[in-house]
Amino acid sequence: MRKQSKCGGFVLASWLMVAMAGGSLVQVAYAAPEVKAPAARGVLERYASGAQLRLRWELVRNVFTPESPGGGTQARFILSNVGQQPLPARGWSLYFNVMDGVSTGPLEGKLVLEQVAGNLFRIRPAPGFAGVPAGQTLNIAYNHPDLVIKLAKAPAGPYLVYDDAPDVGQAIADYQLLPVTRPEQLDKGSSGAKPVVIVQDIYRRNANADWLPAAALPPVFPTPQHLETGGGKLKLAALPSISAPAALKTEAAFARSLFAAGLPASSAGAAALRLSVGTVPGSTSPEAYTLTIKAGSGIDIVGNSAAGVAYGLQSLRDLLPLPGSDAAGIELPELTITDAPRFEYRGFQLDVGRNFHTKQTVFKLLDLMARYKLNKFHFHLTEDEGWRLEIAGLPELTTIGAVRGHSAEPGVRLQPAYGSGPNPADASGTGYYTRAEYIEILRYAAARHIEVIPEIEMPGHARAAVKAMESRYHRMKAAGKSDAAKYLLNDFADKSVYKSPQLYNDHVINPGLESSFTFIDHVIAQVVAMHKEAGAPLHTIHVGGDELPSGAWEQSPASRAVMQKKKLESTAELWDYFYDRVDAILRKHGLYASGWEEMAARATKVRGEHKLIPNPRFTQRGFSAYVWNNTEGAEDFAYRLANAGYDIVLAPVTKMYMDMAYNANPEEPGVNWGDYVELDTVYDFIPLDYLKNANLPLVGKDALTDYGKRRIRGLEATLFTETVRTTERMDYLVMPRLLAMAERSWAPDPAWATETDAAKAAALHRTAWSGFVNTLSQRVLPRLDLERTGVDYRIAPPGLVVDNGKVLVNHVLPGIAMRYTSDGSEPNTTSKPVDGPISDKGQIKVAAFGRNGRPGVVSRIDNP
Repeated sequence: MRKQSKCGGFVLASWLMVAMAGGSLVQVAYAAPEVKAPAARGVLERYASGAQLRLRWELVRNVFTPESPGGGTQARFILSNVGQQPLPARGWSLYFNVMDGVSTGPLEGKLVLEQVAGNLFRIRPAPGFAGVPAGQTLNIAYNHPDLVIKLAKAPAGPYLVYDDAPDVGQAIADYQLLPVTRPEQLDKGSSGAKPVVIVQDIYRRNANADWLPAAALPPVFPTPQHLETGGGKLKLAALPSISAPAALKTEAAFARSLFAAGLPASSAGAAALRLSVGTVPGSTSPEAYTLTIKAGSGIDIVGNSAAGVAYGLQSLRDLLPLPGSDAAGIELPELTITDAPRFEYRGFQLDVGRNFHTKQTVFKLLDLMARYKLNKFHFHLTEDEGWRLEIAGLPELTTIGAVRGHSAEPGVRLQPAYGSGPNPADASGTGYYTRAEYIEILRYAAARHIEVIPEIEMPGHARAAVKAMESRYHRMKAAGKSDAAKYLLNDFADKSVYKSPQLYNDHVINPGLESSFTFIDHVIAQVVAMHKEAGAPLHTIHVGGDELPSGAWEQSPASRAVMQKKKLESTAELWDYFYDRVDAILRKHGLYASGWEEMAARATKVRGEHKLIPNPRFTQRGFSAYVWNNTEGAEDFAYRLANAGYDIVLAPVTKMYMDMAYNANPEEPGVNWGDYVELDTVYDFIPLDYLKNANLPLVGKDALTDYGKRRIRGLEATLFTETVRTTERMDYLVMPRLLAMAERSWAPDPAWATETDAAKAAALHRTAWSGFVNTLSQRVLPRLDLERTGVDYRIAPPGLVVDNGKVLVNHVLPGIAMRYTSDGSEPNTTSKPVDGPISDKGQIKVAAFGRNGRPGVVSRIDNP
């Protein structure tokens, strides 16, 4: 889509290039800036513009040396001047973002590669560079210090800037990533990195499930605690007569919407649908409900609270025929469901700092959460790359901290990140929620019984706030304001040397400044006020705590002064001081502290080896720690924290991070720093005993104590958005994996998870997994399609093998419609259906299709 805005004296038009699920590229034309300064305009008339350059990126080969056994990657840009003007010998820079960084320094051909800041880099000519005449091509070879396994780690958002027009960033619209298919490109050496997944691998993995008839599937998702069926049917020829107290008016309106499309208005003698808050036998959970359907008396839903009633209605929705069914009226089976969630915390985290997502997208996610009985929306509102919430009294947080784009001068806006490019009107680089919009989101969530938990990142991951408050300081100081430093977050005399995983060295809130705590108090007070105005609950604010880089604060005079005054021996104790202060601020506002696991951890050494231990300073404070790190060496850390007394939300990166790619194939969207997460990876998670099936030696690993089990609050699926610039990409990464998380957080452990006999556990697992994927393919996902929810969930590639001259086909979702071609064309809704082994010869291409005809990822295999 194309958007224009006036900015800095010239017109900027956004260029968006989105790598789609199948590896194709969607491109939208970029309008060159209208430059009003005569000198700058002359530069653009004499020399090639961004619109006259064609850029390709190629992974040349992976390289392994004794000094770097983990490997690195040789890559190159292929820059073609397709215009009529030259790219000159000097006076220009080619900017781009790279998530994991590149090797900087001189390049062949008299070029220099430099880091600007964070993940923003540039290439510029050195003395002796010859320029690129019209019609010529330049190869720019450079190196990545680590293996580039995913195309998501390739350079993104390239743009051109001339020295004589330093404020004009010209997006290079014609930019593509070349395929990664050659052996030297896919070589993993002895790095231990996982190989690519081929269609035969997919076939073998899919073979772990069986097709089941619809009658064998549970009728409600997630799986309820107790379900008893009767022998009769309740027949509905008209909209039921709905009765509910005033306190359930929202639920009554939702009930009417469930039937409105398929039935005429209520008439005399219509079946009754009664909603009430009462007592659910055997359950103290406020979210428990009973759903009773009887042929003679209608439908009754009783909840321990309004939330329970709402979940009962979601279960009732599952029992309705799929939209488009031919039968006149509706028949519902007689049954009784008594249900309650396993965990009180069933969450989803959305990061809108790295890439912004609109209020409408948030509404769509909240609807999806409500549908599958999730109840906590962890709203990751601030990051190094963006502050996304309007805060009264601090306009720079959004006028600067919410805006990304090119600028020659510091303090104007944040730099481009994650491919957002030079244009400050870019829809994912720039954006924030106004106070009114945030309140609207809170009310929308509350109506769906979802608690919004805002996250304000600190002390790291705070570059947007740091730079915004630095700009405020300079503005107010220039105006002669005496309180210019009131909200300043960084010590200008700080000489500390550090680098974050995102390559920043200027992004940390300084605990030595009293102004840092004045800022935090002001922000928290404003957030509390917005929740109060919305009438939405606020019990905690997530205050970050992750990935503070080693070396931060060490050479800050302000921090050193506080350490001396408070008799603190190390920056680890300064960390405790910081969160002591933050905790006091939260308590003043009636809140408790939530944060990432590092907030509850203390780094130490055992026999010379680095080890994280529970921080004894905060075990009795009521902190809620969200534990993401279950990687090598920390697999049991969540359990150790729970055993020590911390309340724990399980959000393990190898199981619950929705931004992780499904597999190791370069073109498969997502990142891979933690692991690859397939649908069954999420499904196989055993929350209270996840070491059982982790294929790990358990010596030295802690299991949960009975006390520790009581500290596990629940689960959270997490989406960080480095690679997520569109709602389509969000849907692809989140769904259907979120469904497996919903099952794990709501339903009790399945029998296979507690069975001690390995053979019996395997048989039980196959039965349960088959039930789960068939429920998705025959009930859950078709309903999303047919109800026109706009959820473009990932339709996985089919598995293929050649056997005795025929192609055998299967899918992770048994029974999903699949079609194929053998003439070189891509499968579509008119292609031949897969109804058994394929005898055609040649290259066989197969795709699965949703109920609305949307195709999934294509698989191909040669059948000679």
